[in-house]
Amino acid sequence: MTGDRKESSELDRIVQNIMSVLESEDSKIYSEEVIAEFRDPANVGWVADADGRGIADGLCNDTMEITLKLDGDRVAKCMFFTDGCGATIACGSRLTKIAIGKNVDEALEIEPDYLADLLGGLPDDHKHCTSLAVIALRNALRDCVRRRREKEDGEP
Repeated sequence: MTGDRKESSELDRIVQNIMSVLESEDSKIYSEEVIAEFRDPANVGWVADADGRGIADGLCNDTMEITLKLDGDRVAKCMFFTDGCGATIACGSRLTKIAIGKNVDEALEIEPDYLADLLGGLPDDHKHCTSLAVIALRNALRDCVRRRREKEDGEP
């Protein structure tokens, strides 16, 4: 038993050392806001019975999917799922937070540069992550509008 505890304790120390190195490297590249969103992302997953769904494919083969639920003309729920990097996760998390509560037109006006500013900036090779998230949101909002029109027109 003592050997097992010693090995476990040693493994814990190694993992902690690796995490410290990674955190140090991340802080050289990303803002505190990006790191915080990546480490503890909000609104991850899919909205059940979503009113709209949007997908976008990025330049680096990342994919972002956003699903949302409207309450009248306002975004009541907004969730994302991605297979992307930390910057993409941060963008999805922050974007869903700011979209909730906005009406459809306001949410459609969110620009990638605005999202990047809210995150304290992104390295040049990750700026496209903001566009990926915004395009997925716009696609989800357009899907909501399309579904509403079809419903009003009596289409299945």
